[in-house]
Amino acid sequence: MYGYSGDKEAYQRRLRRIEGQVRGLQRMIDDDRYCIDILTQVAAATKALHAVALGLLEQHLGHCVAEATAAGGPAGAAKVKEASDAVARLLQS
Repeated sequence: MYGYSGDKEAYQRRLRRIEGQVRGLQRMIDDDRYCIDILTQVAAATKALHAVALGLLEQHLGHCVAEATAAGGPAGAAKVKEASDAVARLLQS
């Protein structure tokens, strides 16, 4: 079981909301809306995705990484490296 399992429905709702934002962006393009208005909505969708990513990361650290490091051995170090790599990818986006 993964750390986010208890919040799965909340994540699904948030992602459906973001999906709606992206569909709204498509409509804005179809409707020839003002560039800055579209960019503002792109920023909002990006921020929403980042919030989901940060929540998942927090739960991964608190559950998966914590369990692996408590167990000791190379699995703990591998989970820490995996989480560090995920943070690096998030910072690049």
